[in-house]
Amino acid sequence: MNRRSALRLAGGGALAMAAVGALAACTKDETPATPDPLITQETAARTDAAAATAAIATSPDKAGALQTVATQRTAHADALRTEIDRATGVYGDGTTPSRRIPPVTPVAPVPPPTVAALRTQLQQSQRSAADLCVQLTGYRAGLLSSISACCATHSGVLLG
Repeated sequence: MNRRSALRLAGGGALAMAAVGALAACTKDETPATPDPLITQETAARTDAAAATAAIATSPDKAGALQTVATQRTAHADALRTEIDRATGVYGDGTTPSRRIPPVTPVAPVPPPTVAALRTQLQQSQRSAADLCVQLTGYRAGLLSSISACCATHSGVLLG
């Protein structure tokens, strides 16, 4: 084999590798994207907020504390939704991907929960956020740890 043949062979191999890479990039990825783990936390926050608002009917003496819980859990859900949307991203032309999941809108529980039932629900939300927090890193872990601490404060101090 002479030098010219070796260069042709090397050039052909490089061209073949580039073609394979380009074709692989064009194929559709059929594996579904895993759902964002923050979606369950957003759902829990919106459910807690709806339950706190509904609980005002059963415990008007705790209306101020229940309204605070509802307002802050709605803020948690909004912060989680912002992070979910940020992670999903937008395309270069400004449109959003079709896999974007819209926020949930839970209905108020019937009958309205008692303060003790809401306290238990908030404790479950606190544990859930803390459990997920240790699995994530960075901003997401900090967001969940803050939400967990807030839920603990709601259940232990505001509704205690």
